[in-house]
Amino acid sequence: MKATVLALLLGLLLVAPAYADTASAGGDVHVAQTLGDRELTVTLRRVTGVPGPLHVDVLTHAGSPAGTLRLSITGPGSPEGTAVALGARPGSYGGELHVDAAGRWELAIDDGQRVARIPFVVAAQAVSPPEKAVYFGFLSAGVCLLAALIVATRARRGWWATIPVGGAVAGVAVAITGAVLSTTLPLPPQAGMQVDADRVNTTDPYALAQPLTGDYSRQPVNLSLSPTSVGTQEKSTVTLSLTDGATGRPVDDLMVHDSALAHLIVIGPSGQLWHLHPIRVAPGVFQVPLAFPVAGHYAVSAELARIGGGVQLARSASGIDASGASVETKQDSPDVHVTVPEFTAGQPGTVDARVGGKADLQPWLGMLGHMIAVGPLGPGGAQDAPVWVHAHSMGGDMTGMAMAAGSMGGLMPVNGDSAPDETVAAYGPDVAFTYTFPLAGDYQAWIQVERDYRVETIPLTIHVGAASVAKQGKHSVQAHLVDTGTVELDVSPSAGATVTVQAVQPTTGYSSGAIRAVATDVGRFKVTGLPLMTPGQWEIVTTVRDQSGMDEHVSPVTVTG
Repeated sequence: MKATVLALLLGLLLVAPAYADTASAGGDVHVAQTLGDRELTVTLRRVTGVPGPLHVDVLTHAGSPAGTLRLSITGPGSPEGTAVALGARPGSYGGELHVDAAGRWELAIDDGQRVARIPFVVAAQAVSPPEKAVYFGFLSAGVCLLAALIVATRARRGWWATIPVGGAVAGVAVAITGAVLSTTLPLPPQAGMQVDADRVNTTDPYALAQPLTGDYSRQPVNLSLSPTSVGTQEKSTVTLSLTDGATGRPVDDLMVHDSALAHLIVIGPSGQLWHLHPIRVAPGVFQVPLAFPVAGHYAVSAELARIGGGVQLARSASGIDASGASVETKQDSPDVHVTVPEFTAGQPGTVDARVGGKADLQPWLGMLGHMIAVGPLGPGGAQDAPVWVHAHSMGGDMTGMAMAAGSMGGLMPVNGDSAPDETVAAYGPDVAFTYTFPLAGDYQAWIQVERDYRVETIPLTIHVGAASVAKQGKHSVQAHLVDTGTVELDVSPSAGATVTVQAVQPTTGYSSGAIRAVATDVGRFKVTGLPLMTPGQWEIVTTVRDQSGMDEHVSPVTVTG
């Protein structure tokens, strides 16, 4: 009997989860880095237990040289270091470090000439009351069983053993009740591993690389460049200094936004585009090497996200002037066909591209494709353009994700799913970008996709016509959500009218392109295929056009899970 009771006690203690702090069941953190001649994607795999391993994958792109990177971490625990050998072929190369404490850490990536520093947080997991009840119940049951064993073997009156046995039964009952409740009650506030943003405070259990809730009131970031004048004969190291608009202090609270701490957009005088990801070398200081092949003026902007400040576009007031002898440049020319519609200012339009002939596109920065545009262009070119656009496409076939249209719009994982990484090549070849240009004029644009670990850039020109004059109130419109993705419309008057519908989720910025509704009866229209991919409040924007002009109506609808 003694052996049986001890075995039962050990079994109960072993199946109960340990009290050690663990990371949240979130996802991985992907951070793009332009480290010298290498364009890398650094992935910090989520820490599932502290102490425990931190897996770091370094993905290289086509053209990256072979070599060795030194990875090291410093933080509240013991420092760790390891070497990762990068092969000549593009792909993923990994290393493993050891994290022995929750808290703020910093990953350093050293290529022998420069060091990229990525701050991140391994947060302690909050334990819910039902989980505590499970731990306490099993622990109490084990102690009571041990007491029952001692009493049964030493006491002269065997019935005394029923007292601790009753306590063991009560402990098991408490544990079972806690286990049942833990499956029905919401998770407690907790945070997983995330890029260090000056605090660990979120109510989202899937906090990886997502904006933290709170007061979005921080001042904009000021961006200054050094140097502002360079030659065209050699590669220069461009230093970006980010300071707070209110305090003037260095900005060191950046969050991962679209798989990078900062996206640097540089537009050359003859239409070249650079989309780079500077490395953080000190608080508020980022660096990136850049060659200037053509003499002239280069416009520069940085896209980033701050806690309390949201996503921001910081533009350099001066840009960079390059002088000297120019060298011939060549843009990528993949087998691609692009269809550009007739855009109208204030109205959504969709640029459709077909890249190649099969589904071999890789997600880059968590997206199927990127479209960057500047305009309307005037005598000052991109430097003086009032509108800078960075739109995304998911192609409609990347599950768990939603498409966002809008200036500085982005994609975020839905339901806590991590975005697919670049080792997956099964998307496309069709890529679509929906955007609403606010001003009429000519825009210079570029589409970027990744194939065979190479980012390909396709230049194009977009003309946006003047907006039509809307005559609000001429038509009566009622929208009815039949099921997810299907809306029926009652339009009056409807004679000769063309009806289009756009779905917008204001709280997230998710948006669809304009979809033409089909007439089903007099005054009745129907539209299917609206990408209402996430539950919550949506707006059905209905545009009615006839000989008298245009009329727009907004109908709020609720999409349930």
